[in-house]
Amino acid sequence: MIIDRGSREFEVKQELREICSIVKVKAGYHYTDYCFLEVIPPFIEEGIRACLDNGADYITVMPYFLYPGIKLKDSVKQSARIGHMKNLKMVITKPLSYHSKMTEVIIERINQLKREHNIRYLDSDCDVILIGHGSSDKNARNAFLYTVNSLRPFYRNVEFCFLELDTPDIQGCIKDIVQRRPKIVLLMPYFLHEGTHIKHDVLGEVRSAIERNQIKNAFMTKHLGVDEKLVSIVVERAREVETKVGL
Repeated sequence: MIIDRGSREFEVKQELREICSIVKVKAGYHYTDYCFLEVIPPFIEEGIRACLDNGADYITVMPYFLYPGIKLKDSVKQSARIGHMKNLKMVITKPLSYHSKMTEVIIERINQLKREHNIRYLDSDCDVILIGHGSSDKNARNAFLYTVNSLRPFYRNVEFCFLELDTPDIQGCIKDIVQRRPKIVLLMPYFLHEGTHIKHDVLGEVRSAIERNQIKNAFMTKHLGVDEKLVSIVVERAREVETKVGL
């Protein structure tokens, strides 16, 4: 069972359904589904009930989060509390953070962007900006910086910024990177889904900053979305905890 933060956007639900479907086939699970921590149902208790209704004897819970922040902690606490109350056989995995495949997904998104726009610059000539959501939890920032630093050997320059709750913000980051006289700027929204933040907030901030700084050679990749490498992380995290309990 994958726990996502929650969104009303149709695209988010569609992406989660695809991910669950691929996980089911790849790992050979009896049943896979998703639920939400907040915003709209199905919530965690409903997700667990669906697992049981579909004949689950053992439930592996995957908090589908990029950072070890407050939302992750809430999802783990809720799952553990419900599991204890119902006396369920349950394990909870680590989130997606601190995994080398996350770096591979980002590089893949950048390469895809370069192909689509016929960008001929070598990676060593490209400036990259990774855009995160932002959190008040320093552990979330540290996990994000781990990914940022993993990209630095591959590109001319790699910077980072946040949509909210942390600094630097998008406007300030793009203004600063202009001072480096980049040949080209490639922006990567480090978000799992095509939710409201991607559709409106990030896009609006980036467009505004590009226009304000008169950058002519800037492009933005798609978000993380559905990817076989992300599925591989989910399966790997699940196998880690399942192996510990002898499943």
